[in-house]
Amino acid sequence: MMTETSEKLQEILKSDLDVSPTYEHGPKQVIPGEALELDGVILKWYALQRSSAPMPEEISTLARSFLQRTPLEAKGLGFVILHRCGNDFYFLLLSTWRGNNEAWETVFYKDGAAMEDFALFPREKMHKPTFCVWEMVPLMHEQRAWEEFLHSKRDSVAAEKWLADVYSGPA
Repeated sequence: MMTETSEKLQEILKSDLDVSPTYEHGPKQVIPGEALELDGVILKWYALQRSSAPMPEEISTLARSFLQRTPLEAKGLGFVILHRCGNDFYFLLLSTWRGNNEAWETVFYKDGAAMEDFALFPREKMHKPTFCVWEMVPLMHEQRAWEEFLHSKRDSVAAEKWLADVYSGPA
């Protein structure tokens, strides 16, 4: 016997799942990089990529350079995820810890060779994308690391411990 919820699930699966029939999900890896110190912010660095398609060095260099020369609203302590999506689309996700216990985010992107640099990702709609399943791996690590920091004395020793605590492994 189908319930109302079961019927709704069937309807969504047929008409509004928003997963392409040709999409093939596969593993990615998280590679920590050197932290980035900018005006008023220190960011842990993560590259997210398929092992068969490593992050091009020129993209990493461009992303770091972009953040160094772009005025940012982000302040405090946080992390960056440079995500290679497909062949030549990249998200540059910058998150900082604000408001006691909140992750705030700025999203940049680069779409192929036609874009010389990263740009702010347009987000006009009410319902917006946040993190994909792979990006949630370093995000969850950072959530645990930040909670540990919040439970500490929140001094320079705790901040150094937080900065050294980076995720490295599969996404």
